[in-house]
Amino acid sequence: MPKIKSKSAAKKRFRFTATGKVISAQAGKRHGMIKRTNKQIRNQRGTTILTPQDARIVRTFLPYG
Repeated sequence: MPKIKSKSAAKKRFRFTATGKVISAQAGKRHGMIKRTNKQIRNQRGTTILTPQDARIVRTFLPYG
């Protein structure tokens, strides 16, 4: 059987933890920082773990992740 291809866009944007959760960058940080509060900017540093509903979608894009 041939292997299933992974979505290249998903490969660049998501990673998996050792326990199988999906890590992604924080949303809402691309532009418009002047109107965000300092607290919001501070809390959006680094990465975040996706919700189970969103993680299920990402798993279909990365079948061998």
